[in-house]
Amino acid sequence: MALESTVTLYHSPNTRSSAALTLLEELGAPYELKVLNMKAGEQREAAYLAINPMGKVPAVMHDGALITEQPAVFIYLADLFPAAGLAPPIGDALRGPYLRWMVFYGSSFEPAVIDRAMKREPAAMATSPYGDYDTMLGTLTGQLAKGTYLLGERFSAADVLWGTALAWTTAFDLVPKLPVIQAYIERIAARPAVARVKAKDAELAAAQG
Repeated sequence: MALESTVTLYHSPNTRSSAALTLLEELGAPYELKVLNMKAGEQREAAYLAINPMGKVPAVMHDGALITEQPAVFIYLADLFPAAGLAPPIGDALRGPYLRWMVFYGSSFEPAVIDRAMKREPAAMATSPYGDYDTMLGTLTGQLAKGTYLLGERFSAADVLWGTALAWTTAFDLVPKLPVIQAYIERIAARPAVARVKAKDAELAAAQG
């Protein structure tokens, strides 16, 4: 895999893909943006559906490969640029915990949050991907309470994912503003890459009207 090759990110400002853009900034990766106007429905047009039939962002193209789904995008990109040190490599004791929190986001956190937001009754414990909301949240906050970052004192791509996710879910009151969550959000939000992406998203959003 050619590490120096440019990553193409299909992005829409102020969406989940902002987290992927933040990760690219943290990695110092060479990237090209393909900006979609989701307000105008461009993600549902044939041109984009030919790239990602789900009509979602982020989507990444690299060396002819398509990567979608937020955790997969994060795992791929962080491994692609190992010099940035944002992904524990195979053999590192933190590799397993790192993958755990990457996958927990999509398999447990988002389904639980969406069910709660839509006021839907979760599936029975035996069939629910996350069990129940309170257990999911308690598992997350218990980990956040153990250290500065999800992997203790080691900042990783997982923190870019979770810092941005918790910022928007608490902003919309989908997740409670607990002190441990707020402190974590503030630590991640203080990073220069986050400020750069916020400024870039504001510019892109303004251009889209």
